[in-house]
Amino acid sequence: MDYISINNLSKTFQGSERSVPALLDINLSLSRGEFVCLLGPSGCGKSTLLNSIAGFIQPSAGEIIVDGKPVREPGPERGVVFQEYAIFPWMTVARNIAFGLEIKGTPANEIRDRVDTLLETLGLKEFRDRYPKDLSGGMRQRVAIARLLAIDSPVMLMDEPFGALDALTRRTLQDELLRIWQESRKTILFVTHSIEESLYLANRIVVMTYRPGTIKRNQVVDMPHPRDPSGAEFNELKRELGLLVMEEQERHTSDEMKAL
Repeated sequence: MDYISINNLSKTFQGSERSVPALLDINLSLSRGEFVCLLGPSGCGKSTLLNSIAGFIQPSAGEIIVDGKPVREPGPERGVVFQEYAIFPWMTVARNIAFGLEIKGTPANEIRDRVDTLLETLGLKEFRDRYPKDLSGGMRQRVAIARLLAIDSPVMLMDEPFGALDALTRRTLQDELLRIWQESRKTILFVTHSIEESLYLANRIVVMTYRPGTIKRNQVVDMPHPRDPSGAEFNELKRELGLLVMEEQERHTSDEMKAL
């Protein structure tokens, strides 16, 4: 049985002057423990689809089922990590990680043990009493991931979480995320516009078309981890996916030119 099932999903945003179709007739399923990347150019509806699964956006048509239950609103079984380091600036690293557990009413000793474990796991132990303003972008994103792991959501929804990071920090956190996924086998849906990132991480890549977003290719990536970005198989698939994405980028550019 599919763990996440998206059935005939469409979303149109209603503006004051015109409506904008963002998603059209999306059908997609994820098995428990899969790592799936949504790939495509800006404006193809990747974030809209992820936010619909998170329960932040209600679809215009269709349904989303997670673990047999329809998605109507946000829920603790679906944790989200954004690109913009969505952590509380007035809380220390340790308090940020503990926040979700405190809301759930978790006993203090359990919170302390869980926070200590995550600080160690994500290399944040020496930063436990620091505030976000004192951290690098990579460290802030580690805190956001730790906060999500603290509440132990079985589904991790990640919206370009490494997009604003430098290349070295990005690869470090990609490897950290892979390690966490391989140990926990959480179900991960990861939005990216980087073909290389999707190939490095996912066991399936869903390529989306430019607006309205539909599924152009549902590509299984049958390469063992760790993956070598310089390898022949990696680069052949990178070239193939690049052509698909470039077609949609050209559609985007053409539409913008027509609008001028």
